[in-house]
Amino acid sequence: MLREALEAENFAVFEASDKSSVFDCLDEHEIHLITLDLKLDHEDGLVLALEIRAKRNVPIVMITGRGEAIDRVVGLEHGADDYIVKPFHPREAILRIRNVLQRYGVEVGGRHVAEAGRKARYGFDDRVLDATRRELRTVEGETIGLTALEFRLLEMFVKHPGRVFSRDEISRLLIGRNWSPLDRSIDGHIARLRRKIEPPGDEPTVIKSVRNVGYVFASGVSEA
Repeated sequence: MLREALEAENFAVFEASDKSSVFDCLDEHEIHLITLDLKLDHEDGLVLALEIRAKRNVPIVMITGRGEAIDRVVGLEHGADDYIVKPFHPREAILRIRNVLQRYGVEVGGRHVAEAGRKARYGFDDRVLDATRRELRTVEGETIGLTALEFRLLEMFVKHPGRVFSRDEISRLLIGRNWSPLDRSIDGHIARLRRKIEPPGDEPTVIKSVRNVGYVFASGVSEA
């Protein structure tokens, strides 16, 4: 049903029934989004989501019959960009998929949206953020696994080095809602991103805290 609905909207759709097929498809085709059913025959969908995230920064929309709030939170923590609960109407799924693709700058036809003057790659310290391939790599070519939100967070910072972002700005840009002083999720995402990009040391040197305001990307950024 979902495949037919997507193809009717001019999406190219590939099906994969297990982990091996998923990664074969990712290797053979330019995949812009994955809809991942968490109830798989021989795989744990949440574990598979983590494995996909460790290797690729392709957006994931999870599909499941479990609709409790805690299930949604667990799904998002495992790398989902959105979460659809069965039963659902195909139009709802397509709208959610379009919204995720728009956040990633991808048109329905599979073309990346061009931005005037946009740099494809950003270099900082010994890292290279590839905005086109949506990957973070070391200068030696090793891929650093990021969740979709971590990637968007880092991309936001490297596009505006030296600019101080408040928690409210970050929450609106990345999550689409205003920040609450009781909400520690932004700080949690920053902490996890820091663990992946900061050099060893007691104090952060790449993403620095600005007391009572937010965060700033303190490293120099160049076109890589």
